[in-house]
Amino acid sequence: MEKFDSNEAILEAAKAPGKKMLFFSADWCPDCQFIKPAMPAIEAEYPEFSFIYVDRDDNIEIAQDMGVMGIPSFIALEDGKEIGRFVNKDRKTKAEVEAFINNLQPAAI
Repeated sequence: MEKFDSNEAILEAAKAPGKKMLFFSADWCPDCQFIKPAMPAIEAEYPEFSFIYVDRDDNIEIAQDMGVMGIPSFIALEDGKEIGRFVNKDRKTKAEVEAFINNLQPAAI
């Protein structure tokens, strides 16, 4: 999972060509800690996505601009366009994240 030092770097990576998955999280969040151990397996199952870690506290502007109030949350992008979001404050299981990714549709051209 990629981690960037600035909001600008995260946004630049998110807008780059290809499929991206923004993972909004924070170290203090128990529900985020619940899904973190499953993330390497999820990343391995979906190599077509570049996973980008977004710390909700360090990158609050991005979270606010993208309407992410609850964590852990996921926003899928393709060529900079949003193709899906799994955004709420609820605990997420590996199976729920996989179902979300499996149901994504390609971005409209």
